[in-house]
Amino acid sequence: MALADERALVLFSGGQDSATCLAWALKTFAHVETAGFDYGQRHRVELDVRLQFIAALLGAIPEASAKLGADHRLDLSLVTQLGETAMTADRAIEMGANGLPTTFVPGRNLLFFTAAAALAYRRGIRHLVGGMCETDYSGYPDCRDDTLKALQAALSLGLDSRVTIHTPLMWLDKAATWGLAHDLGGEALVCLIRDKTHTCYLGDRSHEHDWGYGCGTCPACDLRAKGWTKWRAG
Repeated sequence: MALADERALVLFSGGQDSATCLAWALKTFAHVETAGFDYGQRHRVELDVRLQFIAALLGAIPEASAKLGADHRLDLSLVTQLGETAMTADRAIEMGANGLPTTFVPGRNLLFFTAAAALAYRRGIRHLVGGMCETDYSGYPDCRDDTLKALQAALSLGLDSRVTIHTPLMWLDKAATWGLAHDLGGEALVCLIRDKTHTCYLGDRSHEHDWGYGCGTCPACDLRAKGWTKWRAG
């Protein structure tokens, strides 16, 4: 069956990458649902902007109204019981002794995809879409292509039903991600992602920049800003 006839569940955090993936999924699949995760993140404001973005998207992409289905918000607060990170507690964002930034939440994406796969199974959906990338990223091992290919195989075996994980941004840098958004929805979608998504690890929406809202100094803001500048200059 062609993807244009299939259903997909997008892991939608409310950030730039997952928002671009949501637009991609709406262009690719017949029916699209979204899942967001409350895991005690410092930047909880992303949970608020999720629904604002979805509402605005209905006007930016014509096919969205006909294709966009239910949004699901899942409570995965057990992540905070497994230990603190700079993503879930008021800690400095820096490189750890293990060579990974302190924003790395061990097992986060593995847990996200496992929960999403279980939800999708019950809703007759076998395609999962995530904004993971190993081109411009913070070095998280659970964002790597090999990790997600292995997880896809494990989920398919564990559910005894084929699961396909799509990562349309895997080999794109942030500039190319802005470019993909423009290809998918023109300047209207670019502006929507710039203004209505949240990436800043510190949850700052009080400072507005050319590339959107954020503190402007954390690793997530730095990547987003550099990608914007590179894309606009290209």
